[in-house]
Amino acid sequence: MSKRWKTPARPISTTAWTDASRIFALSGGRAAPTLPIIRIPIALIRAWQKPELIVISECFWTAAARHADIVLPATTSFERNDMTMTGDYSNQHLVPMKRVVAPRDEARDDFEVFADLSERWEEGGRARFTEGKSDIQWLESFYRTAAQRGASQQITLPPFEQFWQDNQLIEMPENPDNARFARFAAFRADPQANPLKTASGKIEIHSSTIAGFAYPDCPPHPMWLAPDEWHGNAQPGQLQVLSAHPAHRLHSQLNHTALREQYAVAGREPLTIHPLDAKARQIADGDLVRVWNSRGHVLAGAVVTEGIRPGVICLHEGAWPDIDPQAGICKNGAVNVLTKDIPTSRLGNGCAGNTALAWLEKYAGPALTLTAFDPPANA
Repeated sequence: MSKRWKTPARPISTTAWTDASRIFALSGGRAAPTLPIIRIPIALIRAWQKPELIVISECFWTAAARHADIVLPATTSFERNDMTMTGDYSNQHLVPMKRVVAPRDEARDDFEVFADLSERWEEGGRARFTEGKSDIQWLESFYRTAAQRGASQQITLPPFEQFWQDNQLIEMPENPDNARFARFAAFRADPQANPLKTASGKIEIHSSTIAGFAYPDCPPHPMWLAPDEWHGNAQPGQLQVLSAHPAHRLHSQLNHTALREQYAVAGREPLTIHPLDAKARQIADGDLVRVWNSRGHVLAGAVVTEGIRPGVICLHEGAWPDIDPQAGICKNGAVNVLTKDIPTSRLGNGCAGNTALAWLEKYAGPALTLTAFDPPANA
């Protein structure tokens, strides 16, 4: 990537693309719900020091943007045209999303950002990326495809021009069968005619397919396996850390907004702790506390409550990491500093970062100013 920016017309060997220490590109302009550096902060911050160049398209000064070399400011949903479906599984409404305000300062739609990058990448790249269409023409194209599919189901949509001018949602006809939907009802009514998508076509308690994988961490039938870290193997003084979903934001989104005033404690991410555990550590409600294990340290604000079990503390996931370079501690309480970077199993590969073991104490160290939401000095 760096070679392309310096000499955009000169070909480069494909071996450069496989060298992760030299090339890294990322886009987060559509406000992905979980920021990359949020996931495993310390490891990724170290990893991001290796590439020659990191480029990111972003709306806000997120942790990822603050660690990039080049930030291409992207528009928010309020500053660009789009459309969306609503109704979760029903997708019952088609909604126009017209731009509300003009883009701020130098912010541009991701579509335009990548169109120009494509041209910088190679001559004619913009035309190939956009296929000769503007953003609104792409929306019209998507709309017409939806209208054609709707027509095959006896659903008539108005012309795109009317849909866009009226600026009103379109409600699809309700299917009365949806109100009576029951999962696997057809299978129960006639298992032979409506088999399940399993090897036997039936509900399987034991899976011969999974058994064939011979994965030691994923047996072919339901059973309890001891977590990598839990109270059963805790060291003296350790508590079990839960990383629940936050109530005031979606993962890491909105952590930098005024909503923090509704939940922050001692200016940090709140940590809930049972009164017995708090008393044993001389921690009072509202105190600044330090949580640590072999993977890292974080600061948080104590919320003493009987709403959590003794021996367990809860630190919501999604706080933007703010690692102090001298103290080596996350000042904003990013719980993934404490959790292990392991999957649920070799088969599932799901997120297993919802629990860990850690020690806790009232923080008595030097005052550390929160900088997670400050833009870089040269911004």
